[in-house]
Amino acid sequence: MSESEVGGINVDRLKSYVERIENVLSEIKELQEDVKQIKMEIKSAGYDVKAINAIIKLRAMNKNDRDYQEEMLNVYRKALGL
Repeated sequence: MSESEVGGINVDRLKSYVERIENVLSEIKELQEDVKQIKMEIKSAGYDVKAINAIIKLRAMNKNDRDYQEEMLNVYRKALGL
């Protein structure tokens, strides 16, 4: 067993994986802060942030999923008298 192994685990490789994940998580945190700032700009410009979030969600879907979602919303609205 070499110095860079503990219990059959390559310590250097494990440390590298952990550090890479930590770096990505740090980048995600920074990007989330950027999104927060953009949403503050949106709100201060008079736009509805909730509506924009809904649009972003819809744009992420493919056409079939959007159509299905719209159809189900219409059925549920009708069923609830909305």
